[in-house]
Amino acid sequence: MTVKINFYTRDRCPLCDKAKADLLEIREELPFELEEIDIETSDELTEQFGLMIPVVYLNGEEAGYGIIDKLYMRNLIRESSRLK
Repeated sequence: MTVKINFYTRDRCPLCDKAKADLLEIREELPFELEEIDIETSDELTEQFGLMIPVVYLNGEEAGYGIIDKLYMRNLIRESSRLK
């Protein structure tokens, strides 16, 4: 089974842009499914994640939010890949 990342984001979010670039760079090394979700398409998501974005869920569990550490995220994805 493939590692799945849900990436909650919105327009005009520099932290989101940086986190997305980091995730895409990690994906060049470690394969995973990436679903990008714009929280502004849902009032519920905006309320849930509004001040936290970007938010990264790894296989259904919150893995990080705000400033996403690329090395930490790479290690989480690598470890999750081994467990699958």
